[in-house]
Amino acid sequence: MAFTATSEAQKIALLDQHKEKHFTAGEVVRDIIIGVSDGLTVPFALAAGLSGANASSSIVLTAGIAEVAAGAISMGLGGYLAAKSEADHYAMELKREQDEIISVPDTEAAEVAEILAQYGIEPHEYAPVVNALRRKPQAWLDFMMKFELGLEKPDPRRALQSAFTIGIAYIIGGLVPLLPYMFIPVAMKAMLASVVVTLIALFIFGYAKGHFTGSKPIQSALQTALIGALASAAAYGMAKVVQG
Repeated sequence: MAFTATSEAQKIALLDQHKEKHFTAGEVVRDIIIGVSDGLTVPFALAAGLSGANASSSIVLTAGIAEVAAGAISMGLGGYLAAKSEADHYAMELKREQDEIISVPDTEAAEVAEILAQYGIEPHEYAPVVNALRRKPQAWLDFMMKFELGLEKPDPRRALQSAFTIGIAYIIGGLVPLLPYMFIPVAMKAMLASVVVTLIALFIFGYAKGHFTGSKPIQSALQTALIGALASAAAYGMAKVVQG
């Protein structure tokens, strides 16, 4: 059925009939994945390496907590700077596009026509759209930012939210491999318990990551656990080589 002009009430009724359920928390999930994956892997490898060097559980725990604190700050700062850079880039391109709409409006209008033509829309069909956008500068600007440059307006709170989310996620992930060292005084025994606990946590985390990102959960779980196991094995082996 061809789409025809409808009243506002009809449009709302049509939209209410079909509620699309899309996952819209992608940025938050990405930050959690970054924080937890590094938090589980790095302290896990560090603890395994120190255990391989015959350090006591108290030393492993002290070094691990120090690493988790430093790592959380570093990862959080990295997330903040990345989000801030993204916002700065958007602001710079927004100003440039605003200037071009004012200084070369015909050229910008031609770019709108070109974008619409890429979707198979004929000139007589997109001409009214181009003219309508020219009468609405803000809508025109938003259209160019999204469809010409492929940029979405970032949330002004994104930088701080990203820093906080990544930092907290790193701490949560980082404490998991250190838990056994809090209760088992013999480092080698604590390491074995840490391996079991962390691999289970990596498997669960990998499964959840696969579920939320749309990939195969089991495959994601196995890959995540394998990467963590390889990292800890490498650190443990290096410690033994250096010690020997």
